[in-house]
Amino acid sequence: MKNFSLILAIFISFNLYSQSKKVLFIGNSYTGVNNLPQLVYDVAISVGDTLIFDKHTPGGNRLMNHATNPTALAKINSNDWDHVVLQGQSQEPSFPDTQVETEVYPFATMLCDSIRANDACTRPIFYMTWGRENGDASNCSNWPPVCTYEGMDSLLNLRYRIMGDDNEAYVSPVGAVWHYIRDNHPDIDLYSSDGSHPSLSGSYAAACTFYSILFQKNPTLISFNSSLSESDASTIKEAAKIVTFDNLSEWNVGTFDPVADFSFTQNGTEITFNNNSTFADSFQWLFGDGDISTDANPIHNFQNNNTFTIQLIASKCGITDTTTAEVAIDVVASNNISKTEIKIFPNPIENLITINGIPENSTIMIVNAAGKEWNRINNQTESVRFSLSKLNQGIYFIKIQNRNGELLFVEKIIKN
Repeated sequence: MKNFSLILAIFISFNLYSQSKKVLFIGNSYTGVNNLPQLVYDVAISVGDTLIFDKHTPGGNRLMNHATNPTALAKINSNDWDHVVLQGQSQEPSFPDTQVETEVYPFATMLCDSIRANDACTRPIFYMTWGRENGDASNCSNWPPVCTYEGMDSLLNLRYRIMGDDNEAYVSPVGAVWHYIRDNHPDIDLYSSDGSHPSLSGSYAAACTFYSILFQKNPTLISFNSSLSESDASTIKEAAKIVTFDNLSEWNVGTFDPVADFSFTQNGTEITFNNNSTFADSFQWLFGDGDISTDANPIHNFQNNNTFTIQLIASKCGITDTTTAEVAIDVVASNNISKTEIKIFPNPIENLITINGIPENSTIMIVNAAGKEWNRINNQTESVRFSLSKLNQGIYFIKIQNRNGELLFVEKIIKN
């Protein structure tokens, strides 16, 4: 019975952290060879996670082809994807700067715009590919930086990072994982016989890398090894951990999540809040006195002496961040009039209210709990009586100011 309980506890704990992601893969043969989306599904399911996927991978297609391709666009619009993976043609991000600036970057942005037009919360992922095993011989004579693997790979790495940064997208650093394996485990052959496309080991390295980016989990948890040896699979998973999982922020994971931040200016009991949050599109303010606001930059009037903890919750696409700050409120009458000198009755109020002991030439204001003024009376006498019959039930405040606008008195009233 104890063993059953232990197994049940492990099962429950395991599934508490299981995730499901909907991902569309748009690319070409680098994605299609060895069916990379299916490999990502297989490694995910071995950890208890689920990948729901579709793909569009016609051979040789470039980003410019995908950006206007009816099939690619229809697949983008077919679901509320968590992510859409974008893989360019193997050489194009390593082309000369002017060519990349006109033939690659604009179409990467067009695709990201199409993705977010379908669902603003879908996060694009740029699939960083790798340098060819011996460099790009076909372009070497005209563009020497790609004559070697190192030169071509460094350009691919740089350009995919630029596309990720420019489009608030993640980067899946498959090329960087390949580079680590080439440097540290040259016995693992990542290439097929053409020196360009991935072998099964190369695609498995890509799958482990994508698993880390999509689910933000340690790829060494993966138990699916495909048909690779236990040793090679373990080496590849460890490489994906070191390059990807241990450095998620380097690949923009979390970089574009909401960050709550604010400052404020204070004028007596009135606080003007300046929202400095980034990557957020909705806000909730908790002022510490029971009131809230969803305005981006609210103005709030506090009615009582206290130190209030202000909380701002900034959100976007279900991701939130919270920050707090303290505001000290000191409601002090400038001429030291005390509440014993000014009398308000009855309180709670049904209809008529009487105020006695009012200083000459003062102004009486009735404000609601959010600080919004309901009525204002310029008073010349020591006593005043008026009706609140049109006031809704709730909590209000009577505020009295002198002729210079200085606050003399504040009292909470309840309207029944």
